[in-house]
Amino acid sequence: QIQFVESGGGSVQPGGSLNVSCTASGSITTLYTLGWYRQTPGRQRELVALIYGESQTSYEGSAKGRFTISRDNTKNTLFLQMNELTPEDTAVYYCNSVPYSLWGQGAHVTVSS
Repeated sequence: QIQFVESGGGSVQPGGSLNVSCTASGSITTLYTLGWYRQTPGRQRELVALIYGESQTSYEGSAKGRFTISRDNTKNTLFLQMNELTPEDTAVYYCNSVPYSLWGQGAHVTVSS
């Protein structure tokens, strides 16, 4: 199974931007659907965005219009650009394929003034 390793994230003030990325342990070329998910303490992991093939995307709820998911198959890497962040975006962000492979450790994102 492919293992994903997330990186990036950090702390930012409300209204700011952050990027997270994840790199797979193997080729993602054959993984048609990849996604970003997030989890906060005491809550279930939730879907944030999906990318189908090279560029077709879909976003959940508040991510629409603020987040952008993209992929670089040559680098086996998935990206999530996040703009106009709010405290409600504070979470640990994970990437994975659909169907799921191994989960990584996640990237911490904190939005606070």
